[in-house]
Amino acid sequence: MFQQQYLMWLAGAILLIVAVLSWRDSANPRRFTTGLFWALYGVIFLIGDGAYQLMAQWAGDAEVGRRALHIAVGVAVVLMALIAGCGGVRLGRYHQRSDEQKQESAKRLGNKLFLPALAIPVVTVIGVLAFNHIPGLQDSVFGPGNHATLVTLFSMMVGCILGWLIALKITHEKPVQSMQETRRLLDAVGWAFILPQILATLGLLFTTAGVGTAISHLTEQYLAVDNRLIAVAVYAVGMALLTMVMGNAFAAFPIVTAGIGIPILVLQHGGNPAVMAAIGMFSGYCGTLMTPMAANFNIVPARLLELPDRNAVIKAQVPTGVLLLLVNIFLLYFLMFL
Repeated sequence: MFQQQYLMWLAGAILLIVAVLSWRDSANPRRFTTGLFWALYGVIFLIGDGAYQLMAQWAGDAEVGRRALHIAVGVAVVLMALIAGCGGVRLGRYHQRSDEQKQESAKRLGNKLFLPALAIPVVTVIGVLAFNHIPGLQDSVFGPGNHATLVTLFSMMVGCILGWLIALKITHEKPVQSMQETRRLLDAVGWAFILPQILATLGLLFTTAGVGTAISHLTEQYLAVDNRLIAVAVYAVGMALLTMVMGNAFAAFPIVTAGIGIPILVLQHGGNPAVMAAIGMFSGYCGTLMTPMAANFNIVPARLLELPDRNAVIKAQVPTGVLLLLVNIFLLYFLMFL
């Protein structure tokens, strides 16, 4: 049966190939640290149940082995942060064609260039529909149970592989060049590539540490949340601000909702929790528009487009983010208590 761990192993293998290519790139002034960064990231993806069992056997206790493995992963993440913080991830040479060759190839291929990119969403949609509507197909591939997330990831993986094969066919390039392009994109994005996972982990830590309870206490002590408009504004602005800190509205949502949304807006003021959740997430998205922590939205595009100002995307989005946040406050106030 296909397991989600297989997807992790595939990602880890790709990252290890990128690491080897980086180490072999004499044009990269930081080739050792660049390769080490991607190698550590790849090893983290490769760690799975087998590693837990090996560590448990080595330590003689399952819990001790699990803790040792967690510590090892934590050390690897800290080492990656040090490499990135010291500028250890640099661009190298990727055996690309000249500008003239690229233009000639683009003219020759024309609209065929869109086929690999379009194959990914098309195959993903077809795969999800097939697994959900063909009786027995999901169980035969993944086994019994609910595999909604795995179905989507598996279908997307098939779409990516098919898109890759189509790209090789129409461009007549060798597979190794596709790995060079993978390395080029990863090196261009740099440390921002791992930021979503780090921020998701940070959100889990905040929730476990009781940050939501602390926010609730501070809000009730120092703000006039008996006033409905103030309570709504605190919730919406809190969602935006914490999202700006964490870079992810999904990570901020359980913290702010547990601290302000449920105890104050729902229980104290009798608001509709469905409306609160929907508009609360939109308020968090306003924060996403205005923070470099949402690197995959705001920093990565600037780097890939080689903009001279890496904060250009954020500066363009700030007016929209502020205006939408104000609109969300009034929508929440007028719709939540109907």
